[in-house]
Amino acid sequence: MDFDFTPDQEQLRDAVRKYVDKAYTFDRRRAAVTAGGFDRAAYKELADLGLTGLNISSDYDGMGMGPVESLVVMEEMGRGMVLEPLGQAMLCGVVLEKFAPQAMRKSWLPHIAAGSKIVTLAYQERKARYHTTSCSAKAVKTAETPAGYALTATKNIVPVGDQADAFIVPAQLDGKLALFLVERSVSGVVTHGYGCQDGSRAADITLHNAPAQLVTTDGQSALDLATDIGAATACFEAIGVMDKTLAVTVDYMNTRKQFGAVISSFQALRHRVADMKMQLELARSMAYFAALKMAAPAPARQRA
Repeated sequence: MDFDFTPDQEQLRDAVRKYVDKAYTFDRRRAAVTAGGFDRAAYKELADLGLTGLNISSDYDGMGMGPVESLVVMEEMGRGMVLEPLGQAMLCGVVLEKFAPQAMRKSWLPHIAAGSKIVTLAYQERKARYHTTSCSAKAVKTAETPAGYALTATKNIVPVGDQADAFIVPAQLDGKLALFLVERSVSGVVTHGYGCQDGSRAADITLHNAPAQLVTTDGQSALDLATDIGAATACFEAIGVMDKTLAVTVDYMNTRKQFGAVISSFQALRHRVADMKMQLELARSMAYFAALKMAAPAPARQRA
């Protein structure tokens, strides 16, 4: 089996790495963290590179690429510890294109691909403890809103929740899990934003009879796909962080001197670096496995 990246994938990696190295400096990241953990100008730059539409088909102005290209891009995002929620654009774009009605796809996907609209997944609830089958949010069909549904929920740790333009929200509808699109600007939506430990931004959102558009009544399948993509992109990003960390560590060891010798000559430290390298390669192989299984049937995809 050939695990080499194609020339196009390597060109994509090179373009993203050059952007991160030149435009997303550590000083810029520090400034973004100080400002709250999100830089819309940086997000627009990612969109101009085509990255927010990476997994969206050309029918909706995207690039139509797949999980391996997502791996390449998110690994480079990790190397620069980029704060902007590119992974959310990837997972929400895929979920909307696969499950949403045609009118919603035409209305939202070109904007997500262009970076002019930010859509994030709002699924976590305090009592759910990360189980996607546990959901207290409620939706009811109503003629009182143009969207056709009203949604009541509290969702936690929503990426850039107080900056996003809309949310994909799971909720119970007639005893079955469904997915809805809720715009942040509609009545009944309240957000409380805060910084996270990694410097990024999130928010708790409260919905009270908020107008909502139905994405799909097959909410469990759609939510499982979204969280699988989210887990995979987080792994891809972590590989980049680990790879950069190892490189910086080795560079330091080759320049730092103690007792008249560079510390890279010390056997104990060389063994620790070897351990780091082994853990990195193990993690990398598992991330590659996850990427290759993203198009597999749900059980195999979830296991990967």
